[in-house]
Amino acid sequence: MVIALAAGAVVGLALGALGGGGSVLAVPVLIYLLGFAPPAAATASLLIVLATSATALYGHARDGRVRWGTGALFAAAGLVPAALGGLLAARLPEVLLTAGFAVVAGTAAVRMLRPGGGVEGVRRSAPAVAGAGAGLGAVTGVLGVGGGFLTVPALVQVVGLGMRTAVGTSLLVVAANALAALLARAGTAGALDWAVIAPFAGAAILGAWDGRRLAAKVSGDTLRRIFGAALLAVAVLMLADTVF
Repeated sequence: MVIALAAGAVVGLALGALGGGGSVLAVPVLIYLLGFAPPAAATASLLIVLATSATALYGHARDGRVRWGTGALFAAAGLVPAALGGLLAARLPEVLLTAGFAVVAGTAAVRMLRPGGGVEGVRRSAPAVAGAGAGLGAVTGVLGVGGGFLTVPALVQVVGLGMRTAVGTSLLVVAANALAALLARAGTAGALDWAVIAPFAGAAILGAWDGRRLAAKVSGDTLRRIFGAALLAVAVLMLADTVF
């Protein structure tokens, strides 16, 4: 219970402040500290992230930091790939899911940490935005992540949003993709340990409100560096676990 509450607070803080990173933090905690198998951890993570991202989205929207049109297009393009990815995940070996998760997280971390990783890009056409959304939806379904840790860089570098607006907008994408992936995994929800998931999610929702307030006080570059460093640490630990 203590681990679930503490981890939930950190996950909520990450989602509220960074617009992502909730699943990439929740999944390893659920596996390594709370004893979930990787498929169950992915499903539980999606439940937690859905509840938390919806809460954080409300706060960011109230502060005017959500681009609804861009977020809706990004999210809509990813719904079908996310559902198909969820079906595919049930047929893949657990070690492959863990390794894939680590590689994707590490790639996103390096992109965010490198010089210019937070520079706003040139605004792209609707097809380019939709293509990026479809790719992220597929990743969400297969790996059981909300996708925010990839959505934020894409919204900054591909779509051209500022960091704070990208954080708020990504929460809409995260919530939609998590919901689609959950629907594809609906048959696995009954086997989950709700005595762990409920306090985890409750602490995450409360942490998201503090994260939103933190995001308003910290510069975009600082948010980006924190985001990238946390992702890189998690990626290295999970990849090491699959190798050794």
